[in-house]
Amino acid sequence: MPRFAANLTLLFTEHDFLGRFEAAARAGFDAVECQLPYGFDKNVIADRLAASTLEMVLHNIPVGDWAAGERGIACLSDRIGEFQDGVELAINYAKTLGCKQLNCLAGVPDAETDEDVTRQTLIENLRFAANELNKENIHLLTEPVNTIDNPGFYLHSTRHALDIIQQVESDNLYLQYDIYHMQIMEGDLARTIENNLDKIKHIQLGDSPGRHEPGTGEINFDFILRHLDRIGYDGWIGCEYFPLNDTYAGLSWTDKLTDGAPQGLEE
Repeated sequence: MPRFAANLTLLFTEHDFLGRFEAAARAGFDAVECQLPYGFDKNVIADRLAASTLEMVLHNIPVGDWAAGERGIACLSDRIGEFQDGVELAINYAKTLGCKQLNCLAGVPDAETDEDVTRQTLIENLRFAANELNKENIHLLTEPVNTIDNPGFYLHSTRHALDIIQQVESDNLYLQYDIYHMQIMEGDLARTIENNLDKIKHIQLGDSPGRHEPGTGEINFDFILRHLDRIGYDGWIGCEYFPLNDTYAGLSWTDKLTDGAPQGLEE
């Protein structure tokens, strides 16, 4: 059965961030993820995880100035030192939180920078991060993102991400596959996941259009979730979507699309 993790950046926003851990546990989740935990003391977050008996399964490496629209700095040649400092910070948080996977967003390159420089910067930064994370037994992931919501984002297809992963030449770099982003950019979800299952360590979901809960858009999640079971995907599935209304009411999709509550979302 699928194992779902609540994304606490987007879900349970009826509560402040630290209150979302208890809310997720009360809703039946066994695991959580978030985008950027760095605005909160890592030890306080660890205490909330322990108190709610939750596992933190993923968060991102620092992405630059999110409020200003930055969505990663790994492809920016003039910010390599900042990126490396961010990797160190992410590792410190991950170790305290018991998180075994970190995601690296490539970012939006400067239009005036040569593409070869952008590509090589990303490759070298990913190689650095993969090596540093490997020392701590933490997996590094990178994620292609749609360019409708994020204009100019460098990694924007499964093939592009896999090509970069191949060029990094690390056994500790994997693909994070976001169903919402890839439905927009390329479709063919089931076959793409199956063909690249050995490189996919984490999946996220949200329906399209709108990035709301499953059942609100065009994606056949009943098929997709059963397909993941059939092909043997055993990782977590991050629920990274904007609830259409109330988070709790919106979770009814889990009963509609699965035979009872899936693993990781128990009643």
